Amino acid sequence: MSTSLVLLVILGFFTALFLISWFSSRNSDSETFFTGNRKSPWYLVAFGMIGATISGVTFISVPGEVGNSAWSYFQFILGNFVGYWIIALVLLPLYYKRNLVSIYTYLDQRFGLRSYKTGSFFFIVSQTIGASFRLYLVAGVLQISFFDALGVPFWVTVLTTITLIWLYTFKAGIKTVVWTDTLQTFFILLSVIVTIVVILQQLDMSFGEMIQAIDQHPHSKIFDWDWRSGTNFFKQFIAGIGITIVMTGLDQNMMQKNLTCKNQKEAQKNLFWFSLAFVLTNLMFLGLGVMLYHYAGEMGIELPQRTDDVFPLLAIKYFGTAVGVFFLLGITAAAYSSADSALTALTTAFCIDFLKVNPKLPSTEKTRIKVHITFSFIMFLVIVIFRIINDESVVNSVFTAAGYTYGPLLGLFTFGILTKRSTRDRFVPYISVLSPILCYIISSNSEQWLGGYKFGFELLLLNGFLVFMGLLMFSGKEK
Repeated sequence: MSTSLVLLVILGFFTALFLISWFSSRNSDSETFFTGNRKSPWYLVAFGMIGATISGVTFISVPGEVGNSAWSYFQFILGNFVGYWIIALVLLPLYYKRNLVSIYTYLDQRFGLRSYKTGSFFFIVSQTIGASFRLYLVAGVLQISFFDALGVPFWVTVLTTITLIWLYTFKAGIKTVVWTDTLQTFFILLSVIVTIVVILQQLDMSFGEMIQAIDQHPHSKIFDWDWRSGTNFFKQFIAGIGITIVMTGLDQNMMQKNLTCKNQKEAQKNLFWFSLAFVLTNLMFLGLGVMLYHYAGEMGIELPQRTDDVFPLLAIKYFGTAVGVFFLLGITAAAYSSADSALTALTTAFCIDFLKVNPKLPSTEKTRIKVHITFSFIMFLVIVIFRIINDESVVNSVFTAAGYTYGPLLGLFTFGILTKRSTRDRFVPYISVLSPILCYIISSNSEQWLGGYKFGFELLLLNGFLVFMGLLMFSGKEK
């Protein structure tokens, strides 16, 4: 694609985002940024959450990862589906009953101040890392397709990207995010559909022939029953449940959107319908992954060693201008749909949990804007550092990091919900820090200590279990 065309696409995309920002921020107040005044239609939240959940990780890494692990990722998706229903039936009633703005306020009510601060701290660390990894993907694509041609360094690309996010979210926050997520989800799905249609046209295949080709392709294998494998079904399925609970149900970023619905019933309806759409969308991405490798094989195209580069390479260089444009729109939308809500959630958590601001007071605005700018700069630094040190598939990097940083949240909330016991609040920070360290030691030596067993995403569950047991050891009477 020409540089001028890329510029036109990017300008058009951001023009649409800023128009939505202007529309959604009218008559907004301080509370709008944090709660959207609890007036979001459930179906709008559900559709927008598809884009926010997919992010740049799914858009690029999942189709490419098919070349390494076939459809084994779908085992993880099945666990995600169950996890969303657990969130809808267990966590949403808890949050709505207590009328929470920051979900970590629950830990203060249940255990005490140090538990509360610990939970929010681990969310801030987890979300900063995860959102930065995701935004790193789109910054890399924009660098290759546009900024390299202008001689613009990568750090300028990242700085420009984050600045634009701040500009269209700083006024109405989560209310704007709910609306922009809807537009971004539309672009993501349209991009994949257009790509599949072009592949079928170039290979002269019908839709039925494509289904048959995917079914017969070696990369469409789903189930792995080898207990020692990192992609074993039970590991993936159970880890899928756990990661969904912590990365959605215990994550201020995702739950803040659900808590903008009018009431608990509508928020639950949102999650039920979203869970179905989420499974179908990931099936589409996995099918696209098989078709990318099938296309490369039929055309004799040599693919790059990094699987994250497979989709971008074919979309930009082999599928024509139209696919290139929609690919650029899709990856940009995917990254921004997660990054904009991440910045809003990080700002909310820090303002509510650490600065104790009152969302209903107009004086909150100056503090909120300063915090919003600070987290934008932190994400900028993390992305630039990740650019230097990353040497593995981003989809694995994100969930590996999540296994260490989200584990304490899983343990804290599980102990709070499943037991009625109190715990010694002053020990909670130490337990929450020690657990990830122990998990790292165990994971690094598991093949030697456990007869060849290799940890996958289920490391998160071990982490949560260790925190749970630590809280139990220092627990007291029922509360």
